[in-house]
Amino acid sequence: MRTGFVDRVEHMNELRSLRVDVTEGRGGRAVVVDGVSGMGKSALLRAFEAEAADADVPGACRVLSARCQPSIGSGLHYGAIVELLLQLAGDQEVKQPGRVRRFLSLTGQGVVRSAPEVLSAMVPGLGALFTLGKQVAEASLASGSMPFDSLLPFQQGAAVQIVDVLLDLVRQGPPTVVLIDDIQHADPSSLLVLDRLLRRLPGERLGVVLSHTTDGAYADGPGSAVEDLLHDWAKGGLLRRRVLGGLPQDAVAELVRARHPDAPSTLPEQLSRLTAGHAVFVTLCLEEWRPGAGPGLELPRSLSRVVEDRLRLLTEPDRELLMIGAVQGETFLSRTVAEVKGAQHDHVMERLRLIAAQHRLILPTEPPDWARWDASDCYRFEHDALRGVVYEQQTLQQMRSRHARIAAALTSGPVDEMPLERRLEIARHLRSGGAECLLASAEAHYGLARDAAMEGLSFAEAERHCEEVIKAVHDLPEHEEHRDRWLVQAVELLLSLTEVRWRGQHRPAGGPDIDSLAAEAEAAARRCGTPEPAIRTTLLRGKTLLATQGLVPSLDKLRTAVELAEQHGDPVPLFVARVEYGRQISKRRLADGLAQLQEAERMYASDPRLGGTGDPVLQHARNLGEMQLGITLFDSGHLSEALARLSRCVQRLRDEPLKAELPIALNYLAQVRAGLGSYDDAEDVLREALDFEAGRGGDSGWHAYNAALLAHLLVQRPAGHGQALELIADAWAETERTWLANLVPIVRNLYAEILLLAADGPGELLDQADRLATATCVETRRSGMIRSEIAAHSLRGRILLRQGDTAAAQDQARQAVRILDEVGAMPALRTEEVLYHSAVVQAAGGMREEARTLLERARHEVARKADLVTEESQRDRFLTQVSLNKAIREGDGIDR
Repeated sequence: MRTGFVDRVEHMNELRSLRVDVTEGRGGRAVVVDGVSGMGKSALLRAFEAEAADADVPGACRVLSARCQPSIGSGLHYGAIVELLLQLAGDQEVKQPGRVRRFLSLTGQGVVRSAPEVLSAMVPGLGALFTLGKQVAEASLASGSMPFDSLLPFQQGAAVQIVDVLLDLVRQGPPTVVLIDDIQHADPSSLLVLDRLLRRLPGERLGVVLSHTTDGAYADGPGSAVEDLLHDWAKGGLLRRRVLGGLPQDAVAELVRARHPDAPSTLPEQLSRLTAGHAVFVTLCLEEWRPGAGPGLELPRSLSRVVEDRLRLLTEPDRELLMIGAVQGETFLSRTVAEVKGAQHDHVMERLRLIAAQHRLILPTEPPDWARWDASDCYRFEHDALRGVVYEQQTLQQMRSRHARIAAALTSGPVDEMPLERRLEIARHLRSGGAECLLASAEAHYGLARDAAMEGLSFAEAERHCEEVIKAVHDLPEHEEHRDRWLVQAVELLLSLTEVRWRGQHRPAGGPDIDSLAAEAEAAARRCGTPEPAIRTTLLRGKTLLATQGLVPSLDKLRTAVELAEQHGDPVPLFVARVEYGRQISKRRLADGLAQLQEAERMYASDPRLGGTGDPVLQHARNLGEMQLGITLFDSGHLSEALARLSRCVQRLRDEPLKAELPIALNYLAQVRAGLGSYDDAEDVLREALDFEAGRGGDSGWHAYNAALLAHLLVQRPAGHGQALELIADAWAETERTWLANLVPIVRNLYAEILLLAADGPGELLDQADRLATATCVETRRSGMIRSEIAAHSLRGRILLRQGDTAAAQDQARQAVRILDEVGAMPALRTEEVLYHSAVVQAAGGMREEARTLLERARHEVARKADLVTEESQRDRFLTQVSLNKAIREGDGIDR
């Protein structure tokens, strides 16, 4: 039920001020107008747009608008952004490349284009990015190996490129304000673009105004994700939030004068008091009031009561038509209503026309783009709350059967050839169609999930569709023959999409029980009886076990995946499984990891089915395997070979279009360079990695790790303490947000060591360092990350010694050496470092002989590694420039 707009002076002045700032070159900014449903937010935006259009001053600010669709908006990837780009491009037709002009003319002729097609035509280079991303995503699903964090660069890169083009189009025209109505229905891809856009508004001739309905913004509510994002934007200074409350009394008086000029003078005050200015109730009261009723007013007890009274004025057949329309949505099509009713379309069109003309319930409107060629009239309810009342008057089975029939009515022709909006609409009705629609719903949502992930690189939308598939499959009878296949496919895709958010718990925030789902898919794949899904789901289960139960159970499952692949005989799944197993087993047994990775390298070099293809998953696995082999060689003491391998790998990755693994390779290369005493080179490599990911945008566990390594280099300079502490605090915060299970204890230990090195003596820095190291000791006992457990005990020994508790320090140092002796050399851990620091602690406690023994072992390890350095200048730098090696050779803290 739309309300007539009355002057919201304060809020309208806010929007006018924004327009003036943009017009006069004072930089862009953003405002969001919050309020409950029916408060007049949309009316405010329409009035502002109309005011700007009426000004019609050459060169003045233009105002463009888009609306996020309430029923399907959250699944319509890039929906609002495409709408704005088309408007901007339409305004600049003379300056457009011919390709875009032709594209727009085709769109105008009714050729419905997908968002990726529109964006590819308008954004240079984006088509190639979408194509490459699609290839990688398809290959990833075929193998079950690639974590989707490798695809995040595509999504982040697409958002950056889209914003570049949008701002370029803005700069070609007059100053611009864009209005986006109902942002709570926005799709995640549009929100990602909007996030990038808001960060670039200062200095641009662009303002952004959003309207946001807060009805579902409570914790875990349907609007909570958008509410959280708006909160973060406001907290970060990217936008200003303004709440649109009830209409002030003077605005209510204006409405009364417009509707009932001869009403008593006391009516506005009484109406304002009764309704608290809520725009919908103000309008309802005014519609019910009659001049002969006197000054008295009664607030409707509910919207439902008012609607029911109006529906009684309709005949039973007409009420049924509106109920079918309410099932279709806020807007509905006469042809769809006729098919569901089983009536002649001409008769239904005439009945709906009369209802719209004679009653205050529905209004004619333009059909949605996906239905504009359906030869159908289109209507909308006056307000969604009104539609909700009509909808709720039906029984559950009436709703279900009508949803099912609407889905059937909308399904004409091959689904894959339909526009996305129509497919989303069909899927929405199948989802609500009850038991008879479960299988069709699973199939429809899985198709939408794959397309969202691969065609549009819209991973959040794909996740939602996967969850709907799983929900439908769970409701199917267990004997349904297609149940296991759909379950395996949906779980594989969902867990691949969510892998970047897995934490050391069963449920990522707001996500599924990942290990239970993986176990369910693994069992379903075995029942299917085909080897490929069984290998993939076993590999996937190994990953979920790593995240939820730790390294040891994960290794058992990954080893099983390798064995299944060996039995199957196909080199592709075997290579992928062996690389994954080799990467993880090295965290427990360095020599076993080295053997697995070397065998994978031999396979890749000797089998043309591996090295002779351009398969992106094989390329990704090869890159991960080569990097891991390089850093494993470094951890084993083969520094020269590690440097050569990682240098080659980094150079190749720099030349790849995706560069997904480049930050990891740069991290490993920096470790090797620092390990050889080339600290300046290591710093340059780390800064390259940080700059690369900063340009890509978004949080990343490897960005945090690289920042932590850089902080560790900086803290070793007297003038670098302040910068190092700031950098490591940010790195740890990012690590907590991303929570990659294998990186968390490493970064936490680096944080503790940086605090230790920066501390002047006992105090808060050392106390914080001890808390961090203790947390790692506790966590690693559960996770099985022994390397980090050893490092944490060693750190605690050093911290406690600085705090004056020598006995406790000796105990921690001995624990570190004891575990090291039990497991042998470990990755991301220098044996000589653990031995040396333990020696220093024991010497401080008077255990001179024990200290000397530990020192000699450390010297032996340094000498062993030096012998493996093939270049003389590198060997000399390793022995004289690496501060740890120099301290070991000179016996600092022990011999003197």
